[in-house]
Amino acid sequence: MRDTYDVIVIGGGISGLSAAKLLNESGLNVVVLEAQDRVGGRTHTIRNKEVQYVDVGGAYVGPTQNRLLRIAKELGVQTYKVYLSGHLIQHSKGKSNTFYGAFPPAYNPLVFLDYNSFMRTMDQWGSEERKFVGGSGQISEKIMERLQGRVKLQSPVIRLDQTGETVIVETLNHEIYKSNYVISAIPPVLTTKIHFNPELPSVRNQLIHRLPMGSVIKCMMYYKEAFWRKMGYCGCMMIEDEDTPIGFTLDDTKPDGSSPALIGFILSRKASSLANLSKEERKRKICEYYAKVMGTEDALHPVHYEEKDWCKEQYSGGCYTAYFPPGIMTQFGSVIRKPVGKLYFAGTETATSWSGYMEGAIEAGERAAREIMCKMGLLTEHQIWVPEPESTDVPALPITTTFLERNLPTSQGLLRFFGYSAFFATAAAGILAFKKGYFTFECKHFINLHP
Repeated sequence: MRDTYDVIVIGGGISGLSAAKLLNESGLNVVVLEAQDRVGGRTHTIRNKEVQYVDVGGAYVGPTQNRLLRIAKELGVQTYKVYLSGHLIQHSKGKSNTFYGAFPPAYNPLVFLDYNSFMRTMDQWGSEERKFVGGSGQISEKIMERLQGRVKLQSPVIRLDQTGETVIVETLNHEIYKSNYVISAIPPVLTTKIHFNPELPSVRNQLIHRLPMGSVIKCMMYYKEAFWRKMGYCGCMMIEDEDTPIGFTLDDTKPDGSSPALIGFILSRKASSLANLSKEERKRKICEYYAKVMGTEDALHPVHYEEKDWCKEQYSGGCYTAYFPPGIMTQFGSVIRKPVGKLYFAGTETATSWSGYMEGAIEAGERAAREIMCKMGLLTEHQIWVPEPESTDVPALPITTTFLERNLPTSQGLLRFFGYSAFFATAAAGILAFKKGYFTFECKHFINLHP
């Protein structure tokens, strides 16, 4: 039996480690139990001589992600801007079109209206802006260093007992931990691997059985040189063909120009179907499509290939995040952050902003830590939700748009406008005609027929 801790954190991803960091800095005795042999959760930086370093999980950071920027700066992790100089490529129905700017050209005015509306919503790619020099995995690794032995790897939790004065937590290797409070910072569905005593409330139990994880295979193709840049391309391709393995790519070359690479994502049902192929077969299919889209055989000759199939991760369950099928949010979503006894919930799925991202993971972890500190009398309720100051290094700059870009309707809105206009014009014409007496005979005839 171990000593009693103030808080046990289940899960050594960014969310759990952010919670543990705040609790530890507040003078509380905390331990983190992580199932895998590494920290980071759905962030994972691979290091080898071919790639130097590469993020096979969460990687990007940008304006308004102020908590992530704050912690990275505190830990000494620098960022660099993603390469986006040159033409983008849109490939659809077997044909490639190149363009500059935020969205593809459209000769159909109705399509243009919807592109414009979509990009107003998405803030012109504002979320794919930067990456971390050395990889995002450093954030979790450096927090673990600061926690000085308080992170226990290869310690999957299998039992959580709240029937006594303290909470008892047991791991798969039969180590027993006791604490006053527990934070679960793992994907909701993975709590189904834990035996709870007493059982979870019915709504919470129903919720965790209804939140599947997404399906993603992240693929990094390395080349001798960044040939796409010489062709005037930025490396961003949007591939819409049904048979393509990759739907979206970005340039993943290092900021000094070394290790030229294209990063691509196999998503959803394509990830499920292509998972049955060998790694070499997936590599070949991807290269063939890159060659087709860019129109060059250079894409057929990579020097190295890395991939990460997140669907195989039994302690992640998938990527990028859990998703809510229709009806689940309204029926069960209200308990996503609601504590169960002394058990509190973190994890990016419980975030109120940037849910599914590293920023959301930090927000959720720090919020859960402050909830416990409030319960212990160390904070007031008003101090649980702390607004994050804007990053001075990566401020959220205003998006400049023209008057038309700001005010053009969607295609549906335009058609609706024309429909209403036609209706009111017809109605007005009918009223005017009636007043002029053009419909007098018809109306009298109608009255005579229907006394």
